[in-house]
Amino acid sequence: MSRSSGALSSAAVLAVLLGASPLAAQQISNPKLYEKSLSAAREALEYYGEHDDAEARRRVNDIGYRLAVMSNFDAYPFTFYLVDMPEPNAFALPGGQIFVTRGMLGLGLTDDMLACLLGHELAHVTFQHGTRMQRKATLLNVLSTALLVGVMVGVDDEPSSNPSSPYGYGGDDRKGSLVQGTAAAGMALSELLLRNYSREFEDEADVEGQRLAAAAGFDPAGAHQLWTLMNARIPQAKVYGYWRTHPFSDQRLRAAEVRAAELKTLTGRPPEDYRAKVQQALLDYAAREKQEPELDLFVETSALHAWPRGARAESLRLAALHRRRDAEIEKPELQRDYGELVRIYEEELEEVRLLTPDSAFLARLEQELAAMRGDVDALYPKALEVWRGDVVQTPFLEGFLSNYPTSPEVPAVALALGNAYSRLGRQVDAVEQFLRASEAGPESEAGRRALEGLRNLTSHLEELAALQQLADDVGDPKLAELSRRRLAELAPKYEDIENGAGYLKRYPESEHGEVVRERLEALANNLYGEVVLYQEVGDHVKALERIQLILTHAPLSHAAEQLREQAVFES
Repeated sequence: MSRSSGALSSAAVLAVLLGASPLAAQQISNPKLYEKSLSAAREALEYYGEHDDAEARRRVNDIGYRLAVMSNFDAYPFTFYLVDMPEPNAFALPGGQIFVTRGMLGLGLTDDMLACLLGHELAHVTFQHGTRMQRKATLLNVLSTALLVGVMVGVDDEPSSNPSSPYGYGGDDRKGSLVQGTAAAGMALSELLLRNYSREFEDEADVEGQRLAAAAGFDPAGAHQLWTLMNARIPQAKVYGYWRTHPFSDQRLRAAEVRAAELKTLTGRPPEDYRAKVQQALLDYAAREKQEPELDLFVETSALHAWPRGARAESLRLAALHRRRDAEIEKPELQRDYGELVRIYEEELEEVRLLTPDSAFLARLEQELAAMRGDVDALYPKALEVWRGDVVQTPFLEGFLSNYPTSPEVPAVALALGNAYSRLGRQVDAVEQFLRASEAGPESEAGRRALEGLRNLTSHLEELAALQQLADDVGDPKLAELSRRRLAELAPKYEDIENGAGYLKRYPESEHGEVVRERLEALANNLYGEVVLYQEVGDHVKALERIQLILTHAPLSHAAEQLREQAVFES
């Protein structure tokens, strides 16, 4: 489908609407490209994590499909995903997969802002920017084999001419280390999703994104409002998050303001039929002759979110719930996490009540949920018998607290689990359980022991996230102050890169966030220096260990960017 890159006047948009033909069935015009793009989407959610927020997901899909139906694009079915990344960002894959990060949603965007953001990403797909950039096209091809054959990363052992870096970068005659498995896929994914587009492509996406927003009934001024907000919250000089993948300038801001004044907000077109056609296209794809079970389940979940109402959606919901339930039932009965199953069922019930309150499907879910609660209650005497025995294992303790969160035994069980986590070196989890024991039974023996344990532990804690949790959540003022002082002391000088990455994922907006981020950047740069040295002496095992640390825990650092630049991607 050919498209104009210039801004359309409101009259032109209206003409497009009035002359629009009935919606055609959604297509997959290039199955090979779509499969690669779909696989990359699934890998991205596994690598970065999916942001599990039903309300936010519903909002993004509702707004996204209102725009998508106005695009008149039917080469691939659009799907929308939430990524558990603290950095504000959004990106798209060529097969129509659109991503918005937790950090972006956390900025508090209005619907108009979110519409212009999604419109911009939709435009990258409709204009085929991903396949028109050779580097991105190569990365999409190589990602499917990265897990099998790996990615070669090399560094030059000559001093760098770049004064901003003390290490050598680039060069043709390089010594390399083969990165394989998850790290290789993560490297390809990060490069694919975070590599910025050209100025021309960004301008095209700006124009089309505002046009789509206006045509769908949103205020196109949302683009100017969005970038103004982000410019205040995310300084461009830090090359952080969105600015890394979407180079920005004052000229783009002014152009967005001018276009908004020229575009008229219209009523749009109801998206329900379009969403049903997207769902059908996805299910047809999942039913193709060449089946990959895990990928097909991913497609079915996408189909449910594309159109979450009606009999087909209910069938998809039930199948997903039963898969989760059956997997839990296969475990030994006292290690089953019925509490998590109950939570999932309750979320689905809430969703169905909101979307289709008159559905007979509600009775089916309520019946299964009641049966599950009966199973949990029936296991309680057995669980107590095990708890009162001599030896209990960590999985049992975890299951007990999930299944019986209000039982009288919670303080003592939480204390035991906290001690188990502490022995395993899981400081963040240990603190969480000690806090739970103290809060559930402040006057109990277990509660008092948990609080005393926290007082003794705090001065030795190394985990930044555990200290922040104590500073925020503990009810003891002296302990909270001790935790704050310890955190302020460690934030600028912690030594474990995983420690800083875990803190930033959990507390990206804390008062120590910038200091922790700067230290993370320095640690990643130090590790890169070690990569250079180990590759120079031929110790590729140690070099690889450090490459994987950088890519896993500091994927947006300058060091990770340099590693991706030096990677040899061959499609």
